[in-house]
Amino acid sequence: MARIPDEVIERIKQELAVERLIAARGIELKRHGADLFGLCPFHDDHNPSLIVTPAKSVWRCAGKCNMGGSVIDWVMRAEGVSFRHAVELLRAQHPALFESAPAVKVSTVRRLEAPIERDANDAATLEQIAGFYHDTLKQSPEALKYLERRGLTDPEMVDRFRLGFANRTLGLRLPPKNRKAGAEMRARLEKLGVLRESSGHEHMNGSLVIPIFNRAGEVVQMYGRKITASLTKGTPLHLYLPGPHRGVWNEEALEASKEIILCEALIDALTFWCAGHRNVTSSYGVNGFTDDHREAFRGYGVKRVYIAYDRDEAGDKAAATLAEELMAAGIECFRVLFPKGMDANEYARTTQPAAKSLGVLLNGAQWLGKAAKEKTEPVLPLAAAPSSEPEVKIEGEEIGVTMPGPNPRHWRVRGLYKNTSLGTMKVNVRVSGRNTRGEDVYHGDTLDLELARHRGMFAKQAAHELGAKEDAVQREVGRVWSLLEDLQREHLKKVLEPPREEATLSEVEKEAALDLLRDPKLLSRVLEDFERCGVVGEETNKTISYLAAVSRLLDKPLAIVVQSSSSAGKSSLMEAVLDFMPQEQREEYSAMTGQALFYMGQKNLKHKILAVSEEEGASRAAYALKLLQSEGVLRIASTGKDPVTGKLVTHEYTVEGPVMIFLTTTAQEVDEELLNRSILLTVNEEREQTRAIHRRQRESRTLEGLWARRARERIVKLHRNAQTLLRPIAVVNNAMGDETFPDHATRTRRDHMKLLTLIEAIALLHQYQRRIKTETREGETLEYIEATAEDVKLARELTARVLAPALDELPPQTRRLLALIEQMVKEESERLEIEAADYRFTRRMLREHTRWGDTQLRVHLRRLEEMEYLAVRRGGPGQTFVYHYDANLAGAEGNCAGDARPPRGAGLDEEGPAESAAWPDSVRSAGITDTGRETSPVVVTVKVNGALHAGAV
Repeated sequence: MARIPDEVIERIKQELAVERLIAARGIELKRHGADLFGLCPFHDDHNPSLIVTPAKSVWRCAGKCNMGGSVIDWVMRAEGVSFRHAVELLRAQHPALFESAPAVKVSTVRRLEAPIERDANDAATLEQIAGFYHDTLKQSPEALKYLERRGLTDPEMVDRFRLGFANRTLGLRLPPKNRKAGAEMRARLEKLGVLRESSGHEHMNGSLVIPIFNRAGEVVQMYGRKITASLTKGTPLHLYLPGPHRGVWNEEALEASKEIILCEALIDALTFWCAGHRNVTSSYGVNGFTDDHREAFRGYGVKRVYIAYDRDEAGDKAAATLAEELMAAGIECFRVLFPKGMDANEYARTTQPAAKSLGVLLNGAQWLGKAAKEKTEPVLPLAAAPSSEPEVKIEGEEIGVTMPGPNPRHWRVRGLYKNTSLGTMKVNVRVSGRNTRGEDVYHGDTLDLELARHRGMFAKQAAHELGAKEDAVQREVGRVWSLLEDLQREHLKKVLEPPREEATLSEVEKEAALDLLRDPKLLSRVLEDFERCGVVGEETNKTISYLAAVSRLLDKPLAIVVQSSSSAGKSSLMEAVLDFMPQEQREEYSAMTGQALFYMGQKNLKHKILAVSEEEGASRAAYALKLLQSEGVLRIASTGKDPVTGKLVTHEYTVEGPVMIFLTTTAQEVDEELLNRSILLTVNEEREQTRAIHRRQRESRTLEGLWARRARERIVKLHRNAQTLLRPIAVVNNAMGDETFPDHATRTRRDHMKLLTLIEAIALLHQYQRRIKTETREGETLEYIEATAEDVKLARELTARVLAPALDELPPQTRRLLALIEQMVKEESERLEIEAADYRFTRRMLREHTRWGDTQLRVHLRRLEEMEYLAVRRGGPGQTFVYHYDANLAGAEGNCAGDARPPRGAGLDEEGPAESAAWPDSVRSAGITDTGRETSPVVVTVKVNGALHAGAV
């Protein structure tokens, strides 16, 4: 019996005045102070002993009865009903239970409306009962939650099949037994089996009710599945109305399709239906294939049946027996092979998405035969006696299967473990045995066992080589396929999704981790430990990357892109940060295909780190990465063919976040939308940093370095332990105030969110140093910690170093090259004693000065040219590129977005070279005025007397 929610009881007690119910029974109440007094109706009372306290809506008898309680207790005592019945009576009349009436000593409580008509026939009565149960289910949270737990969440299902719930309220709505109408209704319901004759209780009390209709829409049977807890030991979980099992559930599916999925139980059938496989029906249990089923299969002309009984001994035996019967009737049969011990509902709940996983099983169902023929080998039971089970032997990559029988055949399979996904089973198969002359015979081939055409061809050729019957070999192929599928699933589970044990810390480890998290100088210790682990310099990058990794626990985590040239140390930075994070909270890949993220539904990315070592390897997945970062969830609708009906159907795949994204790249051009959603970090490529790295590399080869590597393991473990103790918790930021943030460009809207998220990550890292506060509103309690002014200050300092450069119209590496050019121009013009504006240089001169590679230099020089920081004139084919840098032309102060810059072509003649001007001798002294090819002069730009001129050298 369903439990009455506490809030319903409390609402009745608080909103209904007990003194009104007492007065309605003709009892006169007189006020004495805060209470009312009257004669108690439950004993012979001459002195007022009934005390009523209106402020609390309670009553008690101070006399012989010595009873009392709330308004519910009064109705129970006055009406002689149970607690449940009293609540139903009061709730049905809420909010106004009684009207003012003369004081008469009769009950004014009206009975609940009966759900069935007194003169209805049996068919109409069952239909009305089904409707009552259907309405009850929609108002029963416990029943709806049960459906959700079983994965039965299709919005059409409840109304389509009129699902109901029996919660023992039916009897409360019937007239009393001592009334003629009540006796007649109860007798009819007992005859139909809705009520039990012995007790009068509902037969399906506490059960999910699934009515079964005939084609005329009449209820001919009901199935009940117990869903309430605390059942008496031995209580059956599955119930039907007494009498023969009549009707075929979802009979219209037989009319619509000649291929039918036949389940053992209605819950399994509903599972297939919710997964999109609507051509499904159910037996009445493992041995419940009735005459109504046989007549319906024959009448609708069913041609093919997929038997989806439970994969246990009883289900296998019943499936084999039923298959023989159906094949004898000319119906082709397949056996849907769930993992051993599983049924359809359990398999669908544990292997998501259900539509795809069930489709794979249907596509790979074991063929049992098309029609039984005389003098053919019988259909082997799928799980008969132990002696009929095949013998499986695994030696490394080779799998051997020996089939039982008087003339056993041996199957050898190679290459199974090279298949990296379900639905593909390309293997090398060899079958051997003895022919009728006692000779050893063989047949082998490489095939994909998931393809029916391959299986059929292999069975046909093997039967010819072995001198065996084709249908017998076909059955053995099916059994081998089923065994390999189980082995493949277990292998992929181990390889692709290795079980990760939850971190269990000893008391000592936990105390050490808490000591770290409670350290007032926590971030300083983190940076020191990075240094001890071999990561030199990069203080800002290490701090922001570490805090971004912590932000995985927030609802909107940060994303990091580390950009640098090859061998600069970007991967070392990412690996160092990831090493400090628990292994079970990160997913690392070298590359990702465009659709890879959309099909990671079985991997839980929530509050994890998704790291891709090279952004180029994830370029095709850039769209998915952007969505995952912005929305926190990925959804894709994919169209495919239904393996049973052959029709195109839509499957939905979902990947839930939030997830912290960590990328590295050597590319100079990175997707702009991805960068807008991420914090871009650049690795220090200065010479001093290189020297420091070299020094650390040499130290690592010393004795002290060996000890440092051993200490690194302890440091990494400490930080991983500390990270496992962090938990997601809301962060409130009242310390920010109305501080301003750059607003000259729309991208600062996202940059501002990065700043706020960084503040939250700092506060989250220090959660063991903050008081956890709670606040309750509308019955919901929220736990949170508060960010401090120190958190805001640190976040602002960090973002000033990484977000401000991001607003520059030049990428960091290009800006760095521009600084090197400025330095070279200044030094060389001073050495040559010329004006800086008169200095010219080539790529070769710049390579010698910067020691950059030519490819890298070309990329950044082209960007500086396009952004008009450099003027360049090219000669003919094979000519030298000559560059000219002018601080006035480029903007000596550096150009950031929004800064004023000279317009494109300022001071230059766009139509062609200006009138020839005399070139100063100092220009020739730069050593590049003569290219050695007089016939192909190089056009350069030079500043003479404060004006820019173009001319030929």
